[in-house]
Amino acid sequence: MTERRRFSRIIYQAPATLSQGEVSVVGNVNDLSLHGLLLRADDAEKLTLGKAVNVSFTLPESDITIALVGNLISNEKHAVRLSIDHIDIESIGHLKRLVELNVGDDSLLHREIEHLSDLGEHH
Repeated sequence: MTERRRFSRIIYQAPATLSQGEVSVVGNVNDLSLHGLLLRADDAEKLTLGKAVNVSFTLPESDITIALVGNLISNEKHAVRLSIDHIDIESIGHLKRLVELNVGDDSLLHREIEHLSDLGEHH
């Protein structure tokens, strides 16, 4: 199966908190993009597929916290895959900068941001 990604993924490690209603799970971000996240969480089985998950993580050596709402796409062997459904303007700014610093290709990043804007217009 060929995976077609529209967004660059970067390897990024940070502790994260995932919550669904009363359920809260501690995990680690493994990689991320402007579209989604891959996390590892030992208690991942407590999360329900197809349901919104609140995620927050702090950028290491800073007081910047990225908070978002994701849709739980898969949850296998402690690997949690989420698509980003909602992210506030401040968090997307920090996420964009993080990706920008790691991708190293401004034109690629701008195409990805334009695609995000196009997606937003269709909702």
